[in-house]
Amino acid sequence: MADGDIIVLDLETQKSFEEVGGRDHLDRLLVSVVGIYSYERDQFLAYTEPELFHLFPVLEGARLIIGFNIKRFDYKVLQPYYHRALAQFPTLDILEEVVKILGHRLSLETLAQATLGRGKVGTGLDALRYFRQGELEKLKAYCLEDVKVTRDLYEHGKLHKKLLYYDRSGEKALTLPVQWEDPSPKQATLYLGDIHSSQ
Repeated sequence: MADGDIIVLDLETQKSFEEVGGRDHLDRLLVSVVGIYSYERDQFLAYTEPELFHLFPVLEGARLIIGFNIKRFDYKVLQPYYHRALAQFPTLDILEEVVKILGHRLSLETLAQATLGRGKVGTGLDALRYFRQGELEKLKAYCLEDVKVTRDLYEHGKLHKKLLYYDRSGEKALTLPVQWEDPSPKQATLYLGDIHSSQ
């Protein structure tokens, strides 16, 4: 793949929001595992906290990093482990772009259920429990499932030029048109059109 890899990223934490004094202290949550999908390798990979030094060269070589709420959560949790600003990396944050159009957040679960017909396999509390019980393989599997869901949302958007979500009644599917361009080494752009009901 020319000009670097495309990486899909998600992470889990060692601590809960309550344990660190709320959402203003994401840098205190500590990483339990980071999961990625590499388009170049066509491979899912998981990195525990002691293995993060293997992760950063992968991110440095990427032409695009894709995540869901990655700028406001994952990068802030991961930042204490890295010597430069993670925000420098070319990043497509699916949630950030959805909020620009809708004016409010949608969960990964909501988008996945409407768009893909399937959702997450658990909750963040499950991930915390796996970490505390030393069940690292279950923790990695949970994290990588979220990576897969995020990757599949991205793939659906690229192929079909739209994502789906349900209205407040939960019965009517609405369409969020998207246009994801193949990124250059320095910049990736997400174009979102007007929202309309899917037919």
